[in-house]
Amino acid sequence: MTTIYHNPRCSKSRATLALLKEQGVSPVVVLYLETPPDEDEIAELTEKLGLGIRDIMRRGEAVYKELDVGNPDHGEGDLIRLVADNPILLERPIVVNGDRAAIGRPPENVLEII
Repeated sequence: MTTIYHNPRCSKSRATLALLKEQGVSPVVVLYLETPPDEDEIAELTEKLGLGIRDIMRRGEAVYKELDVGNPDHGEGDLIRLVADNPILLERPIVVNGDRAAIGRPPENVLEII
């Protein structure tokens, strides 16, 4: 089963979803701003991506600065909690296929895992 953590207002997310469909993949679409992943799901995403939580955070979001997320004193668990509470911080789109995941920036990145 393939899943996309999708924001329909994001052009990269829309392009990634379109690319998946062009490849014959009908993913489960998670509108993560409406149905945010919990802390366990976020930790699982980082594991499947092979990245740390800081690597999948949107640094340009206002809430990133407001919450001082860039402060190096924040540990991995704190950052995962912040993302769970503020899903706008999660990079998009993320596509998961089995035990592998990829960030669709550029959208073609997801072709490696489908």
